[in-house]
Amino acid sequence: MSPYKELNLNLTSNQQALKDGVHRIAKEVLRPTAVTLDRMSDPQEVIAPGSPMWTALKAAYAQGFHSALIPAECGGLGLQGLSLHIALEELGWGSAEFAASIAVAGFPFASVAATGKMDLIQELVMPFVADKEARFVGCWAITEPDHGSDQFMASTPQFYDAKISGQVTASLDGNHYVINGEKSAWVSNGTIATHAVTYLTLDPSKGLAGGGVAFIPLDLPGVSKGKPLDKLGQRALNQGSILFKDVRIPKRYLLVDASAYEMVLHRTLALTNAAMGAIFTGVARAAYEEALTYTKTRIQGGKPISEHQLVQKHLFDMFTKVETCRALSRAAMVYNAAMDPPAIEYAIAAKTYCTQACLEVTDTALQLFGGKGLTRDCLMEKLYRDARASLIEDGANDVLALVGARRLLDRESGT
Repeated sequence: MSPYKELNLNLTSNQQALKDGVHRIAKEVLRPTAVTLDRMSDPQEVIAPGSPMWTALKAAYAQGFHSALIPAECGGLGLQGLSLHIALEELGWGSAEFAASIAVAGFPFASVAATGKMDLIQELVMPFVADKEARFVGCWAITEPDHGSDQFMASTPQFYDAKISGQVTASLDGNHYVINGEKSAWVSNGTIATHAVTYLTLDPSKGLAGGGVAFIPLDLPGVSKGKPLDKLGQRALNQGSILFKDVRIPKRYLLVDASAYEMVLHRTLALTNAAMGAIFTGVARAAYEEALTYTKTRIQGGKPISEHQLVQKHLFDMFTKVETCRALSRAAMVYNAAMDPPAIEYAIAAKTYCTQACLEVTDTALQLFGGKGLTRDCLMEKLYRDARASLIEDGANDVLALVGARRLLDRESGT
């Protein structure tokens, strides 16, 4: 399969090299490893020492992909806008679960770098950037047993309701914060992570708006982890709960207080939702390419099924959805990388549209494969399951649409 036609005529040589390099590791390492891990019946086996998962992560770290979100001045790749989209789409093409795992692995350290505090950057970020062996793995701890997508519903009335507050709390005790509570089993990288950027409650009287963000090493006394989830799709993406019981962190590890929490949450939502759009553009593209190749060789009615008009119509509809996914998610990521505050309604549109379109493309592709598409040895079967998970992760699409709608209404009213 030849690479997709690049409609941006202004890619730099560095961006083209980035695309080629990420695609190579996605094809040669991430996709085959994800397929192998997907077939393991026990999710504990996926994360065990010696698992192919660690070999794949080390290969990504060796190329510096774990530092994609770390600014260049801190030694990272400093990818943003178009370059970040290119990398995430290619990673998603290879494996949605590795794309998410690699991206979130650097999130705590990128959050530290964003503070601009050089003492913290030297202490926490620089060792991560230098890591080539996946010794440091980050996670984004936001989801809780009683709070999932509602954590993102800034600007809606329930976000400010004092009767609704988070379950992981931080209380100041001298020069330390004491952390208590549980993050639910949906924390990506949760059971393998060494560090967490933790979204927690500082002032419950403000409801979910009274939050903060802390950097928490997960080897501290009082931290424990649950078992990795056994899931329908994205089985190579380790997810599990994290529990905090009287965990003490230095006061300086609180990166964001309640006064800036909503602003930071908006920026986080703009980044993560656009990233989901990019990753699942890649998954949709993978499904379309698999279907296009297969229909050229599968014989029915005395000729390849690609010569039947109905199949041709399906192929073109799939192609159109992949191209519109790329156009929307790229535009949102490029725009928001250049704007502060970001326009999160566009990032949400990218996430909800691209994940839904991805499910539709994988569904059509599986239909074109016929019975073969239902078998576990067919990549399409896995891509379909991976796509289905995307409508729920990083915010359920229906809830995110309400957040986006609220932004549109506020924008029109000038608030």
